[in-house]
Amino acid sequence: MKENRHSGIKEFKTIFPYLKKYRFPYVWGFICLIIVDAAQALIPQFIRRAVDRITAGNFEMIDIIRPCLAMLGVMLLVASGRFLWRYFIHGASRKIETELRDRLFSHLLTLSYDFYQKHKIGDLMARAINDISGIRMALGWGLVTLVDGTIMATAILVIIFIQDPRTAAFCIIPLPFITLMMLIFGRSIGRRFYRANETYSAMSDTVQETFAGIRVVKSFVKEWWFTKKFGKTNDDYRDANMELIKIYGTFFPLVSFFAGLTAIILLLVGGRRVVMGYISAGELVALFSYLQMLIWPLMGAGFMVNMIQRGAASMGRINELLHSEPSIRDSKKPQRAPQSKGPVIEIKNLSFFYPVAITEKNDKENPSVQVLNDISLSIPAGTVFGITGRTGSGKSTLIKTLVRMVDPPAASVFIHGVDVRELELRELRRLFGVSPQDSYLFSDSIKSNIAYGNKDDDESDYTALTQAAFLSALDGDLVSFADGWETLIGERGLTLSGGQKQRVAIARALLSAPEILVLDDAFSAVDAETEKRILTGILEERHGNNSLKTTIIISHRVSTLSSAGMVAVLDEGTINELGTPEELLASGKFFARMAELQRLGEIAEQKVENA
Repeated sequence: MKENRHSGIKEFKTIFPYLKKYRFPYVWGFICLIIVDAAQALIPQFIRRAVDRITAGNFEMIDIIRPCLAMLGVMLLVASGRFLWRYFIHGASRKIETELRDRLFSHLLTLSYDFYQKHKIGDLMARAINDISGIRMALGWGLVTLVDGTIMATAILVIIFIQDPRTAAFCIIPLPFITLMMLIFGRSIGRRFYRANETYSAMSDTVQETFAGIRVVKSFVKEWWFTKKFGKTNDDYRDANMELIKIYGTFFPLVSFFAGLTAIILLLVGGRRVVMGYISAGELVALFSYLQMLIWPLMGAGFMVNMIQRGAASMGRINELLHSEPSIRDSKKPQRAPQSKGPVIEIKNLSFFYPVAITEKNDKENPSVQVLNDISLSIPAGTVFGITGRTGSGKSTLIKTLVRMVDPPAASVFIHGVDVRELELRELRRLFGVSPQDSYLFSDSIKSNIAYGNKDDDESDYTALTQAAFLSALDGDLVSFADGWETLIGERGLTLSGGQKQRVAIARALLSAPEILVLDDAFSAVDAETEKRILTGILEERHGNNSLKTTIIISHRVSTLSSAGMVAVLDEGTINELGTPEELLASGKFFARMAELQRLGEIAEQKVENA
C-alpha cells in the first residue's frame, strides 16, 4: 500500500472557496461560540461570591439565591448559544459536505474510460462516502474544538493569573507536556488514518465485486472463498483502526493525567495560600472550577488534532481524484460535425496501442500492445457495414476509436470529413447509438433503462418507447412482466435473461434515432428467429426512403452479416478481407470457412432436433 504524500494541512486549500461561500454562517457560529465561552467563564465567579458569603458566616438566603438565579440566567444563555453555534457551524459543514460530494461525483463523470480501468469502484465509493464524512467532521467539530479550545484556554489562563498569579504559575506546569504530546501524536494520527481509509477502500471493493458477481460466486460454490477474502480485508481494516486506537488509548489518558495534576497542584499550593490568608476559600473553589473547565480545551486539543489530521488525510485522498484529468477531452476549438455528402466514417492508416504495465515479459522496450495496425476504411452514409473476425482481433477497439472511448492518433479517424479529435465530444457521441457487447442495465425499471437513450433531458414519449420496444422484439416480453414497463430489473439486469438484456440495450440505442447505429455483437444471446425479426425491422426503419442513416453490425454470425452491403474481416488488428458478403463467400478465406462451419453446425443441430 502506498504511503500518502498528500496528507498535510495544505490539502484543505481545495475547500477554501466553500469556506468563503459559507463564511457568514461560520462567523455567526463563532460569535455564538465566543458568547457561550464568555458566559461559562462567569459561572465560577458566582460560585466564588456564594462560597465567600457562606464562609463569612453572616449571610441571608437572598445572598445565595441571587448568584444562583444569575447562574440560571447564564446557563439559559449558554444553552441558547450552543444551539445556535451548532446550527450555524454544523449546518455549514453539512452543506459543504453535500456540495463537495456533488462536485466529486460530477468530476468522476468527466473522467475517461481508462481512469475506471485503473481505479476500483469500491475505492471510489469509499472516498465519496467515508472520506468526505471525515472532511465534514474536520470542518465542523474540528474547527469548533480549535476555536473553542483556543478561546476558552486563553480566557481561563488570563482569569486565573489575574486572580492569583502565584497559584496559576504552579498549576500550568503540566500544560507544555500536553502541547508536546500533540506535536508527537498528531502526525502519526494522520498517517494511520490514511492507512485505515485505504483498507476501508479495499474492503468496500471486495464487497462490491462479490455482490456484483453473485451469480458467478454461487454457480461455482465459492461463497467460502469470498468469505475468506472479505475476512482478510476486514481484519486489515480492524488492524489499521487498532493502530489508531492505540494512539488514542495513549494520548487521551495522558492528557487526563496531566490535567489531573493541575488539580493536585492547586490543592497543594492553593490550599496553603488559603490557610495563609492570601486568597479566600471562594477564590480557591473558583480556581478549581476554572481548572476543571480547562480540562475540556486540553481534551479538545486532542480531538482537534485527531479530526484535523483525519480531515487532511481524507482531503488528500479526495484531491487525488479531483486533480485527475480526463485523458480524452475537447480540443481548444471543438467543431460541430457538418452534414457532408461524402463518407460518414473514414479511417486512414489507423494504428492503436494499449499501454500496459511493465513486467518481466513486457520490458521498457515494449511498453504497449498493438491492437490495430494500419486500418483504412470508408463507410458511405446510408449503408449497412459489417465487421467480423476472431475474438481479440480489435473489433470493439475499432468502435471505441470512433466515439473516442479510446483516443485514436490524430488525422486517422474522420466523421463527415472532420477529425474526431477536433469534434466536440458531446456532439460526436450524440451521433452514435451503441448497443455494446456487455449490455449494462441499471437497477431501475425497463422503461427508465430504455429512456436513458433519449437525447433530451425530458422522458421519451410513450409512442417512441413502444416503437423502440417493437423494433427490438421486446414487446412480447413486456406483456409477460408483472409490472410491464415499470418492472424493476435489479442490479445489472439480474432478473432478465441474457437475450432480454440485449434487447433492452438495443431498444435504448434505437430510441435516440442515431445517425450511426452500432450493434456490437448485440445478438449473441438472441435466437436466430428473433435476431432475423429485429434486424429486418431495424433495417427497414433506418434505411427506407433513401435514408442517410448508417448501421454498423459487428458479429461472428455470417447470417447476421448477410444484410450488410460491405463486410470487413479483422485478424490481429489488420483488415484481411473486405467486400460484399457474396464476394467474401466466394473467396474461400476466413469468412467463407466461418460460413461453412456455421452451416454444418446448423445441420447438426437440425439432426439432433429431428432425432
